[in-house]
Amino acid sequence: MTTTYRPPSDTGDAASTPAGRLGASRLWLGRILLANLVAEVGIIVTGGLVRLTGSGLGCTTAPECTPGHFTPVHHAAKGYHSYIEFGNRTLTGVLVVLAVLAAFAVWVWAPRRALKMAALFVLVGVPVQAVIGAISVLVDLDPVVISLHFLISAAMVAASAYLYFARDEPDVRPRLVVPGILRGAGVATSAVAAVVLVLGTVVTGSGPHSGDETAPSRLGFDLRTVSWLHADVVMLFAGLAIAMWLALRVTDTPDRTRRAWTGVIHVIIVQAVVGYTQYFTGLPIGLVALHMLLAGLLIVALTRAMLTLRVRDLGALDEGTGAPSMEAPAGREAPFDRPI
Repeated sequence: MTTTYRPPSDTGDAASTPAGRLGASRLWLGRILLANLVAEVGIIVTGGLVRLTGSGLGCTTAPECTPGHFTPVHHAAKGYHSYIEFGNRTLTGVLVVLAVLAAFAVWVWAPRRALKMAALFVLVGVPVQAVIGAISVLVDLDPVVISLHFLISAAMVAASAYLYFARDEPDVRPRLVVPGILRGAGVATSAVAAVVLVLGTVVTGSGPHSGDETAPSRLGFDLRTVSWLHADVVMLFAGLAIAMWLALRVTDTPDRTRRAWTGVIHVIIVQAVVGYTQYFTGLPIGLVALHMLLAGLLIVALTRAMLTLRVRDLGALDEGTGAPSMEAPAGREAPFDRPI
């Protein structure tokens, strides 16, 4: 029998090479962290739907949905509410799986200390949120507990966004690619955004969507007053973001930084349109749900934008030893190249 010689192929078994395995690990790392990020934003939306549809007490106890049953039992008085609340609880189980996978992926494929801490925060945050959710049912949806529930979710979205966007950064000291004053302005913009989120929970806690249609529990503030206070802080936030965008346009900064802050501006514009529309149309459920989705997307966009104000590349010195990296420098991105 004649054997035909076949020369080695450069692509036939690429996955078995070190470079191929590295590429596959980065691919899976990105997929897992993206899925985790999408789920974290999704839980904000489904949690909002629970409140908007008055389904907060659709499951009357925790961790069971109804006494003696972990799944919904049809009851005329509860109708579809128990199924909506149970669906939100089920998504929490999905979050647990994704958080475990994200932590594993980071520890194996991107074991940088900051990434490991962010992954640990998300991993611990999921069961903490489950406990807070159970407490909210036991205290009849106290608006303070519900607000805390949302704000922790917002922090977990920011951590998940950081994991995704910083996943491929090398373990070297970061350096600024913008003037220091712009980094300070970015921090101030992010701080005001946090105030916007807090005031948003105050508005919701003072409005008609308390979480249960038969047992409303509200903060007691005048809705018009807190809504306009929220709007005033939103305008301050928008002004700071626009100032950042303009400053980046007139300084020699990387294109990726400009694009990231342009994305923030786009989300702010849509969010502002939806926010004012929902207020003047009596807070319809659909628009409020969209407003919450945009809040999650704003956190993602702002986290990404803040990360682009600095860079970790192989041209920077190792933070611990001061030794140069083993690979060639990636090049300076701006004249503001200096360690943070």
